[in-house]
Amino acid sequence: MNFIPQSIPDVVLIEPNIHGDDRGYFLETFRQDLLEQTIGYKVNFVQDNESKSTKGVLRGLHYQLSPYTQAKLIRVIEGSVMDVAVDIRKSSPTFGQYVSKELSAQNKHQLFIPHGFAHGFMALTDTATFVYKVDNYYSPAHERGIFFNDKKLNINWGLSSEVIKISDKDKQLPSLDKIEKKI
Repeated sequence: MNFIPQSIPDVVLIEPNIHGDDRGYFLETFRQDLLEQTIGYKVNFVQDNESKSTKGVLRGLHYQLSPYTQAKLIRVIEGSVMDVAVDIRKSSPTFGQYVSKELSAQNKHQLFIPHGFAHGFMALTDTATFVYKVDNYYSPAHERGIFFNDKKLNINWGLSSEVIKISDKDKQLPSLDKIEKKI
């Protein structure tokens, strides 16, 4: 596995070593020891999640307040998504900046997103199945978000805005400058 820090170094792209032949392929999708060596601290994933979306569905940008903040390890097992992590750590020099990566069943890349980031993704293919590990349980009372099309963030989601489909709940999310002070 190759662990590649991104423009915000706490976000890490993971490229697996794929061993393939005419029978198929094999790869390791998770190595806790190597991830912890890369990020410099222990992580204990407690929940796995999966979602399936059709082209143009955008989910996010979501995060949870303390004590339910979540680090995530993300991958796509069908189709392709544009995955985005926004730094919402108020004291960070990269506050308000984001990392975006195309994750797909074909490239088999993964993205590690630490605590203190809002996260979202958009399906770029007819269908996309997205799976991820989190290190804290989902808490509806602590769930928050940022409007996906916040002009200050200026995120390029990879598809024109005419085809983007978002939930009614996500349409009501505030801009970055209106999120709660304490994450």
